[in-house]
Amino acid sequence: MFLVKVGRERRIPFEINADPFYSSEHIAELERRYADVKAYRNMQEHELIEDNEE
Repeated sequence: MFLVKVGRERRIPFEINADPFYSSEHIAELERRYADVKAYRNMQEHELIEDNEE
């Protein structure tokens, strides 16, 4: 069935989309944030949320 459709349409019968997670802009942002964490920049302390169900 796949080969019949490829032969008839002369293309693969589906579109290939790249995952936007791996876009160059996103990778650059992740690398920037990782460098900030390693250099202890732009870090804020947050209070822990404790769920004490008694």
